[in-house]
Amino acid sequence: MTSVDDEARELVVSTESTPSEDLLVGVGDSGPGVALEARERIFGSFYTTKPDGVGIGLSICRSIIDAHGGRLWADAHQPRGAVFRFTLPTHH
Repeated sequence: MTSVDDEARELVVSTESTPSEDLLVGVGDSGPGVALEARERIFGSFYTTKPDGVGIGLSICRSIIDAHGGRLWADAHQPRGAVFRFTLPTHH
């Protein structure tokens, strides 16, 4: 969110249960967002949108969540920004 100058910077963290009783966590911000065409690519190893980025953080996060039976994805946050959501099962 460092590129947001004129408006308030906002970070929203939410949790809820899904109908299948999984845990759903969302982390949204008021930054520039993630382009629709990049929303899946950002989870690939060594893909980065930052000039000095390494591109492994989201790939590692997805691997950990997948290993625990969950799912991780990105969406647009309203009215602007990005939201990253993941699910984790609450029962084995």
